[in-house]
Amino acid sequence: MNSKMLKRSIWVTISIAFMLVPSRLWAEEKVSSDDKIAVVNGVNISSKVYQRELDFYMTQASRQGQQIPDFMLTKLRNDILNNLIDRELLYQESQKMEIKVDSNAVANQLTTIKQRFQSQAEFEMAIKQLNLSEADIQSQITRDMAIRELIDQKVTQKVVVTDEETKAYYDANSGKFKQPEQIKARHILIKIDANASETQKAEARQEIKAIQQKLQNGGDFASLAKEYSQGPSSVKGGDLGFFGRGQMVKPFEDAAFALKPNETSDIVETQFGYHLIKVEEKKPEATLAYMEIKDQLSQHLKEQKVDQQAKEYIERLKKDAKIEKYL
Repeated sequence: MNSKMLKRSIWVTISIAFMLVPSRLWAEEKVSSDDKIAVVNGVNISSKVYQRELDFYMTQASRQGQQIPDFMLTKLRNDILNNLIDRELLYQESQKMEIKVDSNAVANQLTTIKQRFQSQAEFEMAIKQLNLSEADIQSQITRDMAIRELIDQKVTQKVVVTDEETKAYYDANSGKFKQPEQIKARHILIKIDANASETQKAEARQEIKAIQQKLQNGGDFASLAKEYSQGPSSVKGGDLGFFGRGQMVKPFEDAAFALKPNETSDIVETQFGYHLIKVEEKKPEATLAYMEIKDQLSQHLKEQKVDQQAKEYIERLKKDAKIEKYL
């Protein structure tokens, strides 16, 4: 079973940000005996729903400029089917345990979803395009919350991470907690268009030189950045915050990291134009102390345990379940 897919299904409710994943609403569909991809303890899972889920992943890959090769597509298909089965098993178990979902919590979740749209009309249009109703969404939120409560009761509440485990993990993985050298800097940018002529470049250089002269005459860097810089950081006085190597274009990075605190660079040319850079603070490479990240580490280890034990819990449910697959 694909654990990432499982976590996405258990811990995340309907994603309106992705235009409502219709496969979340598979449970309420009436499925004919000829239109099923699996049967879980007598409950049919629609092949239509399976295809919707597959389409969702394919669409997401396409949006990210990726193409799923054939050899991975077979695995994806099986993962999707197994995921649908797992979700149905979990929901059935939540009903056996008579888990009740708070209607106010469902209403609040539905409100949060609606708030991602400009208006109620836009929300209704979006769900209508997917042949869904508000009641469908409300029903699926209820199912998702029931599954989440089941996992919480059967797994999460029983998982404990000791201080000894956390410290042992820290000691064994100290390299993961190194913070690379960072600097805090401001810059002033005079832009150059990619197709700028030599005359335009010369004009831009004269402009940055004039600003440089103002700095040399005692001008305040932040104030001059607000007044003259053509970059998005100008409103903040050119403040770029802290950054490490690899986050800026190479000429900018090389010039910035060569400066000492409170030093200002000469004119630096990059693909964006001409810059003046002032470094305000430097943080040397350091390893985060254990006590600084103890709580985050404990949470990380707990999530790992919950993930593993949730998979084991589902496998136990499968042993007592009647599951038929028709992929």
